Amino acid sequence: MNKVFHILSIFIVFLVIISSGFGLFYKSDGQPYDFQNQYGDTVKIYGDGIYRNDSYFMAHIFRGTDFMALFIVLPLMIFALIMDTKKNTIKSKLFLTAIIAYFLYYSISYSMGVIYNVLHLVYLALFSCTLYASLLGYGLLKTFSIRISIKIYTNGLKIFLVFCGLSLFVAWLPDIIVSLVNKKPLELIEIYTTQITYVLDMAIISPLIFICLYNLSKNNNIGYILLGIILNMLSLVGIMVILQTVFQNRAGIELPVEATITKVGIFVILAILAIYYEIKLFKNIKDK
Repeated sequence: MNKVFHILSIFIVFLVIISSGFGLFYKSDGQPYDFQNQYGDTVKIYGDGIYRNDSYFMAHIFRGTDFMALFIVLPLMIFALIMDTKKNTIKSKLFLTAIIAYFLYYSISYSMGVIYNVLHLVYLALFSCTLYASLLGYGLLKTFSIRISIKIYTNGLKIFLVFCGLSLFVAWLPDIIVSLVNKKPLELIEIYTTQITYVLDMAIISPLIFICLYNLSKNNNIGYILLGIILNMLSLVGIMVILQTVFQNRAGIELPVEATITKVGIFVILAILAIYYEIKLFKNIKDK
């Protein structure tokens, strides 16, 4: 089971290199152009590279995400894989599983959120590998008896996790409510049928945070496993949002102030706090 976990991790490394590498560096010398979407609005299409059929706005978000995956998260995963292969400790396995969970989020976003392109099978393979590797990692971690040398479930952590769970709704729910009230599509729906980020954050990540809280209150393995995964996810997503914004700014895309605060600022603040709690968690896990 551990060997299969590591083999899947190696597959993930190569699939991420292909996906993010092509996303960042492949050029087809195309140019942006205007397109009328299914809602009658004019949308600017990127027109170049792997994301040539995606909107100009989203293509630069994808490119920022690819940069994050290739140059920040992938090196962390390779390091985690080497450490887990050598030591097979709770810390190494939890960290590797948490990184894989991030790539699960990444692969779902791409396989369901990017306009169909030649890398679709790569996205699907990555989705499959990360899904089953996450399940294997979780199963392996459940065989350990996780103990923390200090009290990690403090009032500060409780408040932070509740704030995280609610913030995911604060960031996205108003957009949906406004569109329903006005009987119009989402403001930034552009050429897409839905926003996959809304689905992942509100339907999966937010409930998972509250499930984690419940299990932490019971002082069981599930709570600590989910905490490690969630804290790592929040840390990486905060950095990813910054890079996405940088790529958009370089392309001349300026976000409204309110969107910057609710959709960028919140995630950056959560990432800073998540990094603090993640360091505290991993530092105090007893490996023996």
